[in-house]
Amino acid sequence: MTSGDRSQDFARARRIVKADEFSSAFRLRPAQKSAHFVLYTRPNQLPHARLGVVVAKRLAPRAVTRNTIKRVTREIFRLSQLPSIDCVVRLSASVNSKAGPATSAALKVLLRTELLRLFASQRVTERGSAP
Repeated sequence: MTSGDRSQDFARARRIVKADEFSSAFRLRPAQKSAHFVLYTRPNQLPHARLGVVVAKRLAPRAVTRNTIKRVTREIFRLSQLPSIDCVVRLSASVNSKAGPATSAALKVLLRTELLRLFASQRVTERGSAP
């Protein structure tokens, strides 16, 4: 990565890491819901968007599944051109199925599609409300 390509990283400054920051986002009404995720957003005073991801062990018991969900979420967030908002993505439905492993290619495609739709809705909403 070159030094001029900082917008493509996922540095600590672009993450929500403190418990009170997560709590303040959860107090708000969810911005969007999908089959597996809930997206909470709130404006921030920073020049960039920040992301927090919550994946409960009871909804995704296998660590490899939780890590896959977080990795896909971070990648889509990183590539999305979002305004200055804090986004918290929470897994809200179990991703386990008896038909196959929880990290199957079909599941990854489904999750990626849902996350793309959630983040795209925030780009449209923010652009639509601008003067």
